[in-house]
Amino acid sequence: MALQAGIVGLPNVGKSTLFNALSNAKAQAANFPFCTIEPNVGVITVPDERLIALEKLVKPNKVVPTTVEIVDIAGLVKGASKGEGLGNQFLGNIRATDAIIHVLRCFDDDNVIHVDGRINPVSDKEIIDTELQLKDLDSVDKKINKCEKMAKTDKDAAAALDVLRNLKKHLEQGKNARSFEVSKEDKEKFINDMFLLTVKPVIYVCNVDEKSVVNGNKHTEALMEAIKDENAEILLVSAEIESEIAVMESFEDRQLFLEDMGLHESGVARLIKSTYRILNLATYFTAGVQEVRAWTITKGMLAPQAAGVIHTDFEKGFIRAEVIKYLDFLKYESEAACREAGKLAVQGKDYLVEDGDIMHFRFNV
Repeated sequence: MALQAGIVGLPNVGKSTLFNALSNAKAQAANFPFCTIEPNVGVITVPDERLIALEKLVKPNKVVPTTVEIVDIAGLVKGASKGEGLGNQFLGNIRATDAIIHVLRCFDDDNVIHVDGRINPVSDKEIIDTELQLKDLDSVDKKINKCEKMAKTDKDAAAALDVLRNLKKHLEQGKNARSFEVSKEDKEKFINDMFLLTVKPVIYVCNVDEKSVVNGNKHTEALMEAIKDENAEILLVSAEIESEIAVMESFEDRQLFLEDMGLHESGVARLIKSTYRILNLATYFTAGVQEVRAWTITKGMLAPQAAGVIHTDFEKGFIRAEVIKYLDFLKYESEAACREAGKLAVQGKDYLVEDGDIMHFRFNV
């Protein structure tokens, strides 16, 4: 399943530097490939140590990781919600993404001029939030008007009005739709069809200087306080450090560099994993001599749905799934050994696929 995250941010916050580091990340997760679809879209492999371990055990002809598309979204200015600058294009690009990576400047440097002449990530966040909220308010108002005309004869429209009016008040208070408290049923019935911008999950990336990449600084602390009530993640990343890592050819050199910085893995790797996490995604594997491959699914998928990620025929003609747990595969080192040890389970249509499962599907069409 295709996954797309959009990078947004004001000018001179390090957004393009971070995107360029992502664009050069071809060797960040071992030696898997990176490619560019078009100038502002990159396809990046999801770092997964389990895939590397499976490769060593199975020794396949090829390894295929799962991927994330990263889109560098440009064109935001104040008034974007009203079509100023590249506003409509900017907002349309965000609407097409699954998640938002919001880059905020959290470093002081007199040589890098801020668009508003001051360093204040909380204010920067509010500028972009306001434009997205105004666009969402426009969408909510249009649906309210439509429901008001139908409410007298349509019970669903009358029920929708109550939810929509509360959502409108929430947005008017400068809050994002993702923090609006609503039942799952009402969200699916009355909100999802509007494809709101501020309902998308968000990762706030604090672009910090080298000395703040581990513990942060006053700017990151202020931002953490500002977003404490949001359903969002926050990462400390130095776009400058990521640029240096991205051009290193040797995996060992990158690891030594990270250790010197006090980091276990690169910001790029942490960002991709975080994107995966906030979208409630999981990975299962297929492993054979021809190919070891990672497959992306939504958590909660049953075996037939997971099979359908490979091909719709697999779901339509699903018979059963043969499942080995990842840790069992590591222990016994082969499918045959797992089968002999009784660690290969035959599962039916009601099996809930778990992250890390190694699966083989039987189907008939």
